[in-house]
Amino acid sequence: MSTPTLVACPTCGAAVEWGPQSPSRPFCSERCKLIDLGAWASEEHAIAGDSLEDDVFSGELSPRHH
Repeated sequence: MSTPTLVACPTCGAAVEWGPQSPSRPFCSERCKLIDLGAWASEEHAIAGDSLEDDVFSGELSPRHH
């Protein structure tokens, strides 16, 4: 019998067994999954881009009004 693969929950760091018994994987729970989603929605998380490329294309966009 093989040892189950464990990963750390990206939100709280709890150990999560990687498999069908953990439907929220890599998160330990639906709560941690929603906390992470909220961080992306509020732009606390972001994927880094190329600042030179961003400058080139930003002139093509109309200004954002919040």
